[in-house]
Amino acid sequence: MTFTITRSALIIVDLMPRLVAQNFGPHRGVDVVARATRLAAAWRQACGTVVLVRVDRPGVAEQPPGSDFVPELQPQPGDVVVVKRTIGAFYGTGLADRLHERAVDTVVLAGLATTMGVESTARAAADHGFQVLFAADAMSGLTATEHDHALTVVLPRFGEVLTTDALLSRMP
Repeated sequence: MTFTITRSALIIVDLMPRLVAQNFGPHRGVDVVARATRLAAAWRQACGTVVLVRVDRPGVAEQPPGSDFVPELQPQPGDVVVVKRTIGAFYGTGLADRLHERAVDTVVLAGLATTMGVESTARAAADHGFQVLFAADAMSGLTATEHDHALTVVLPRFGEVLTTDALLSRMP
């Protein structure tokens, strides 16, 4: 699938210190952050849209420590920031409208966890009519088995699964 960077959005899901520190598989949280940071830098440089998503736990007065974005992925001017209260980034956040306002037709997904926030966001993106790409090594699952199953069985039904390097090689 080809895409135009200025009509695409890189959506980075739930890279928050309290989640990145957990045991994921097959990629460690710090490795996911490093790859997502490379993608975000490339997207910003090429004038693509970067969407940073984090979750707030509903119904609690104060969020747990480590609930902001990781230091490597702080919002920059022009980024879209989404605070979700559900598993996916679209429900109740206005994200689809914000992307349509920017003429985005393709989303590229990265983040944690593959079978939770990333997959839920991908399903909703497809429902909203976006083409979907996945940065396979810029995400990780709760286990390697779940992650691999998602990459080989579930996610290809919604879009193309590529490595970070393969995505970057498709950019102008």
